[in-house]
Amino acid sequence: MATKAAHKRLLREYEAIKKSPPPMITAHPSESNILEWHALLEGAPNTPYANGQYWATLTFPPDYPFAPPAIRMHTPSGRFQPSTRLCLSISDFHPKSFNPAWSVSTILIGLMSFMNSEEMTAGSVGGTEAERKWHAARSRWWNSTGGGSATKPVPGVHATTKGLGNIKAGDGGVKFRAEFPDEDKENWEWIAEHRIDPATGRILPDPEGETINCSPETKALRRILGGSTGVGAVVQGGQAARDAGQGWIWRNKVWLLGSCLIVYVMLSRVLTAGAD
Repeated sequence: MATKAAHKRLLREYEAIKKSPPPMITAHPSESNILEWHALLEGAPNTPYANGQYWATLTFPPDYPFAPPAIRMHTPSGRFQPSTRLCLSISDFHPKSFNPAWSVSTILIGLMSFMNSEEMTAGSVGGTEAERKWHAARSRWWNSTGGGSATKPVPGVHATTKGLGNIKAGDGGVKFRAEFPDEDKENWEWIAEHRIDPATGRILPDPEGETINCSPETKALRRILGGSTGVGAVVQGGQAARDAGQGWIWRNKVWLLGSCLIVYVMLSRVLTAGAD
């Protein structure tokens, strides 16, 4: 439970955010818990996250602002591990570096800035530009469906019982819909407009001989998501290739070490013979 000071401070900051929201960010506290905040970050232009919709939560301690919040990004982005505490100077990983003068807006702007950097820390991942564009293209679908149906697993989406406030892949978008009803409605209109399959995130083919939507955005989505390519194919394909390479080395490590030893012995003999 929040202290009176924390409750008063967070209410004041919410009013400030409603009056003057940070650029490309919307945020609000949960109706049931002033210490649990939900935010949507819009992917910045000219970045791999452009047009993406990223859902984050801030969990404030009861004695805020004298201690920082735990920060999690739930929407897969290729930049952060979903629903994992992030190690930032503005998060609970570094309570001694937190400045009580920093506001919720300051924290969210800092999160946006960190997202657009390449700095690595606990909770971040090193995705490629193509992977991040792929995640951005399906971010609205992921938020409003919870990553697809929990009863019909989708490649790259793993249902889990862990998460903050039942935020989990495969929950059908229940938590997102409760926190962002207007944005959820817009997302479903977007899903219908671009013929995205709600169960899989795949772009449905147009009926034979008929083009339903050929807008520039839909064409871009088809290029990124691959049209008939299943969700996860691009990302999983790249990871599978990396895993395959690592697996081959591991399986053949004995032969590789033996080959290196033979080459070393032969080179030693040649150099010794040359010296004589």
